[in-house]
Amino acid sequence: MADFDLIIRNGTLADGTGAPLREADVGVVAGRIAQVGRISGRGEEELDAKGLLVTPGFVDIHTHYDGQATWDSRLAPSSWHGVTTVVMGNCGVGFAPVWPHDHERLISLMEGVEDIPGAVLHEGLKWGWQSFGEYLDALERVPHDMDIGAQLAHGPLRVFVMGERGAALEEATADDIAQMRRLTADAMAAGALGFSTSRTILHRTATGEPTPGLRASEDELKAIALGMADAGSGVFELISDFSTPDPVSEFAMIRRLIEASRRPLSLSLAQSSNDPNSWRGLLGLISAAAKDGLPIKAQVAPRPIGLLLGLQGTINPFSAHPSYRSIHDKPLAEKLRILRDPEFKQQVLRESAAVHDHPLAKRLMAFEHIFPLGDPPNYEPARDSSLAAEAARRGVAAQDLAYDRLLEDEGRNFLFLPFANYTEFNLDACAEMISHPDCIIGLADGGAHVGIICDASNATYLLSHWGRDRSHGRLSVEYLVKRQTADTARAVGLLDRGILAPGMKADINVIDFGRLGVRAPQMAYDLPGGGKRLLQRADGYVATIVAGSVTYRNGEATGALPGRLVRGPKTAGTQ
Repeated sequence: MADFDLIIRNGTLADGTGAPLREADVGVVAGRIAQVGRISGRGEEELDAKGLLVTPGFVDIHTHYDGQATWDSRLAPSSWHGVTTVVMGNCGVGFAPVWPHDHERLISLMEGVEDIPGAVLHEGLKWGWQSFGEYLDALERVPHDMDIGAQLAHGPLRVFVMGERGAALEEATADDIAQMRRLTADAMAAGALGFSTSRTILHRTATGEPTPGLRASEDELKAIALGMADAGSGVFELISDFSTPDPVSEFAMIRRLIEASRRPLSLSLAQSSNDPNSWRGLLGLISAAAKDGLPIKAQVAPRPIGLLLGLQGTINPFSAHPSYRSIHDKPLAEKLRILRDPEFKQQVLRESAAVHDHPLAKRLMAFEHIFPLGDPPNYEPARDSSLAAEAARRGVAAQDLAYDRLLEDEGRNFLFLPFANYTEFNLDACAEMISHPDCIIGLADGGAHVGIICDASNATYLLSHWGRDRSHGRLSVEYLVKRQTADTARAVGLLDRGILAPGMKADINVIDFGRLGVRAPQMAYDLPGGGKRLLQRADGYVATIVAGSVTYRNGEATGALPGRLVRGPKTAGTQ
């Protein structure tokens, strides 16, 4: 008889605590780590990890698989990047609780905020739930390749309680607020990991309407926070413009929510191109609150948040041009044939001057901020590699060069337009955020923005770029692993994972660190109804293990689906 179900031998462990790398074996029994050290016993299965990096599975706390998880067992692309636990229901959008007559409204909200086509959601979502608990039950019935946790989202909650008044941003009555508090407590009791809301004008429905919670009153938000306090669990996730009425007042309100409920809160933080230093002021407010004992963190990304511009995607530099708009919906092959016509090209380029003041064109034709993405993709490109700089060196117009670049690789090429975290044409701001004790890694948005952003690979990039490839300012591998495992797990109350230690959940990555890296994004047409989505694979993952079962070997699925729905917070050693 074997002593262990699985033994990973001779690996170099980054154990999630931040401790120095060390060589050790890891033994697994019944989905839990049973021993770490030199193991003399025998395993039913054994993996030789000599010369390989062994880490806990990555915990991604900011995803949007709310729809996909109801129909798809494999949560790609996150599952290709060593992620073994995801948390969804972020940014105030989700699909429960819901009345049957509001299905279309919640689809429009998700489509607008997260760029998930409504046709895909109509085809994929089978509904069959009303309460948040019933939604969790539906998720639980689908086997997955990783663990999933869900948050109660403000949009559906507000519409469920207030109906059209909630969608129209009317102020909640005392009865509305009391009902939201009760439903929040019920959702936490059913297993929600927390609650999320959006207070940014950038988030809109597919028809251009603001999100239901945009201007929710402090009384409403406080009641929801107190609903979590009533249940004794739940984290509060928030995104805000910090402009209504002003950043200090907005943050003061957030402080009062935490003080009243004592529930942990995280908010999105990034460097804005419009105000490059405002993030430091906000982080200063967060740090001051943390020093006062309030449980608050900023969610940050390890690279630019940027748009992928291409003929297959949602937008490209010519999306505002009338001639291009006339062929936008054509199949790629036909679109490519038309675009290769020299006369059509000149027609499109002639329109550039006329549309230059169009709000969309202004951004999409800012060629000094647009870069070739490349393969492997370069997310920290030098300023002189922009399309504007290259065009100047070649003595051609930047839009002419952009047009030709879009036709490369049979029209499958992508250009990269960073819109956050790249104001100084480097990632120094990200370095500060990653290293700050009051920040946690998030904002990967797996499952969302399927035609324009593909950041679910952030976990791989964090480790490969910041731990190996960057020419300066590198961070230790053991520190980076801790940031994507133990730190993120603790942030959402999952204390049973994120560290390689006896009693912890056996979610593990075995990585060839020298080969670790992200590949260029590609467009796939595999969503329900043939819907498209950006996918991005990785190299270097020798094995990904969930609850002791190998789910991926060398990037390929094994067929094992040991992932489970995570209901509520977990303490070390809990099932």
